[in-house]
Amino acid sequence: HSSILFLLIFPVRNRLREIVGASTNWKDHQQALAERTSLSQYLAQSQDELPAKTMKDSAVEAHLPLGSQPALREKYLNYHNSVRFGRILEDLDSLAVLICYSHTWNKELKRSPLSIVTALVDKIDMRKNIIYPDCDIKFTGHVTWVGKTSIEAKMHVSQYHDGAYTDVLDATFVMVARDPDNKRAAFINPLKLESPEEKAIFQQGEINKTRRVELSTASLLKVAPAAEERTLIHNLFLNTLDTRTVSFRSRILSPNSVWMEDAKMKGLEICHPQERNIFNRIFGGFLMRKAYELGWANACAFAGCRPTLVAVDDIVFRKPVEIGSLLLLSSQVCYTEGLHIQVRVHTEVLDPLSRQHSTTNVFHFTFCVEKDIPAVVPQSYGESMLYLDGKRHFDETMRSQG
Repeated sequence: HSSILFLLIFPVRNRLREIVGASTNWKDHQQALAERTSLSQYLAQSQDELPAKTMKDSAVEAHLPLGSQPALREKYLNYHNSVRFGRILEDLDSLAVLICYSHTWNKELKRSPLSIVTALVDKIDMRKNIIYPDCDIKFTGHVTWVGKTSIEAKMHVSQYHDGAYTDVLDATFVMVARDPDNKRAAFINPLKLESPEEKAIFQQGEINKTRRVELSTASLLKVAPAAEERTLIHNLFLNTLDTRTVSFRSRILSPNSVWMEDAKMKGLEICHPQERNIFNRIFGGFLMRKAYELGWANACAFAGCRPTLVAVDDIVFRKPVEIGSLLLLSSQVCYTEGLHIQVRVHTEVLDPLSRQHSTTNVFHFTFCVEKDIPAVVPQSYGESMLYLDGKRHFDETMRSQG
């Protein structure tokens, strides 16, 4: 197992199947996963039992040869002669899992008893507006922070154009380790820091973790908005009052505005076996691609022009999506400022037999357009909270991009 794993991006999932011992055939899948149960005996009882690994141990470099393999381009090409960003999201998710398996690799066992799954996408910051469909793309990444059972991986994507590689995006994913049956948490190798630079990278991971805890604690689903946020919402309310009736119920839109209720778009996916991951659940990258494409379409329809992605943040994977599920996707433009549109996509699974709904993911996307856009205006209290949540995500994105 080399210190840097070089590979083409499309065999990544095959490599993951080898590590886990998952079958490539749907009909053999249940048996292959049943055989994994026996690997539980190789799980560490504490983190101290596991050898420390360095950042170099998990370093991976993967190439997407769009320049040299024209047959591959069709899968990645969009209508605007750029690369489908949803496909890049799928590749990032697979790569993040492989990076974490590289960190926890056991040379003697040649297989991993761990089930490593995506917990959340902390942040994806775009560095470039266009990704060319006919130029090679390079993905690099490694583990940057480790807890007892969770692990942070950072990835960088660049593209070869005009004789040099230029930055495309930076991504931070957080994964969790589970037992072979994916039922309970499992310990992972500690991280050995070898230089001041690595200590600074690890420290940033600690800061990221603290920030996530703070954001969760201050969630509008748990606590009331801050004083300035309450004032903002009240001003929005006052601006929509009909001065002729002076009634709380009578509301009118100011010019160049749209009610939040009219800035929605919905979608449905039937979850087929083709979209399964190595653990027989629906692949997280597929969920991200579908959510992104719906969010992009909503922003496009709202603005009346083609939006450009600025950032993806705070994608939380609340529960796995089973094969055969009906996946309902709901996109909402929840905040606008200047030329920016903040879109929230909520996904839930519907069990058609029990008619029970359960939330699986929430996604946040920041888009930018090149022409003036209407302001989105909340009417109900619930919409006002969505508006404030969108503003918080937008402000955080602008802060992180400097």
